[in-house]
Amino acid sequence: MSREILEAVRQIEREKGIEDETLVRALEDALLAAYKKTPGASRHATVELDQGSGDFRVWSIELPSDIEERLLEEARERAISELEAAEEESGERSHTLVTDEDLNIDWSGVPEEQVKRADVTPENFGRIAAQTAKQVILQRIREAEREMMYDEYVDRVTEVVTGIVQQAGDRNNVLVDLGKVEALLPRSEQVDGERYEQGSRIKAVITEVRSGTKGPQVILSRRDPELIKTLFELEVPEIADGLVEIRGVAREPGYRSKIAVESHVQGVDPVGACVGPRGSRVRMVVSELRGEKIDIIPWNPEPARFVAKALSPARVREVLVDDETKEATVVVPDDQLSLAIGKEGLNARLAARLTGWKIDIQSETEFARTEADAAFGGVGAEEFSGRCAALLSTGKRCPNTALPGSKYCGIPAHRELAEREAAGEDVSAQTVQAIQETEEDDLPGEASQPETNGTPEPQLESEPQLESEAEPQPAGSEEGETGAAA
Repeated sequence: MSREILEAVRQIEREKGIEDETLVRALEDALLAAYKKTPGASRHATVELDQGSGDFRVWSIELPSDIEERLLEEARERAISELEAAEEESGERSHTLVTDEDLNIDWSGVPEEQVKRADVTPENFGRIAAQTAKQVILQRIREAEREMMYDEYVDRVTEVVTGIVQQAGDRNNVLVDLGKVEALLPRSEQVDGERYEQGSRIKAVITEVRSGTKGPQVILSRRDPELIKTLFELEVPEIADGLVEIRGVAREPGYRSKIAVESHVQGVDPVGACVGPRGSRVRMVVSELRGEKIDIIPWNPEPARFVAKALSPARVREVLVDDETKEATVVVPDDQLSLAIGKEGLNARLAARLTGWKIDIQSETEFARTEADAAFGGVGAEEFSGRCAALLSTGKRCPNTALPGSKYCGIPAHRELAEREAAGEDVSAQTVQAIQETEEDDLPGEASQPETNGTPEPQLESEPQLESEAEPQPAGSEEGETGAAA
């Protein structure tokens, strides 16, 4: 091979970004394989580049018989080990026959004085080298480009990329052009209800990069929660600068999502920053997600308050948490029960994913009945709280605080119930009747009232009094504090 061809090979290496001498080494291996196919070829040979003339020379290698036998045995063991490893990995039995002619022995450790070399370059080897060079160069260039492409995209897993839909006729395989490579958006990673028109531009998350014979295969996803995080980072400068952090994302692709945000700088409203002026920022994210609704929740280190906020837009009256089992019982007004649960349980399910707590949602009436059943069920169950155990005519528990050492408050009728219970009478059937006869006259009496800014409420069943009962617990989520994009 002339020096001009050698220089052209090295220029290709530089232009394609291939490592130095890669193509030259590949040519030497290809020429060695071509030489062994010629008649009368030496059993052991090597091909080397003559730096002076730019030609490739073939050298035969002769080794002492004992050393040659030992090297062949080592090469045979290596070949068998590689086949066994391949069989174990694939789970299929290989029926490859290993012959001595196919073995490549390593004589690099043999002393030079025991190796006999001879120049056995064929006369027409220049023509063979020229023909082989073209094939090897093209093949190695393609392999090098595929390898560089794989290395580039394997480091971009979980990154959001923008591409153009190339083929959308088959819903099971949507091809997306990323510029250097075509990515695949499989059916399992598509959002129900979304249409991908050919030529349209979409954003998606790289979830996996596979190495294939035709180049790297990039797998995209439109369902990954990372997509929402990145879209908000692009639209909200406070998130990109680290002033506001997205602490969690719960998503039901195509329907609704909830994100929890926290501010690291005093004076920066995390919800307002994500919503933007007149909702402009969150509207851009919703537009990219094709109309998916997004609830923006302020993150709170107190589990009870965080659970209450996560159920937004429903108003929460009270939250009771169990730190050991990570279960939360949420009490909502009767008219807010369906809103808190959501369509097909969507709102409650997203709130549970976002907070990591198991959430049990109950209406006020249901919660009061549950407490009453526990108090008068005859099983000696302990009270859920320090409230009076008397049941009102409305079916709700008396909101007053029980006296020390008793289940009832200081209202005379309620003390009478305590005395009857102490005497061994069954008071469960008499509770409602006794309260109906005395509640209007005795309620403002000497019972200890729940705290409402230090002033007892004048009426038992007034709504403000029940709200004050929940004051020690986390407040309900107010609609004005949570950004929700329709």
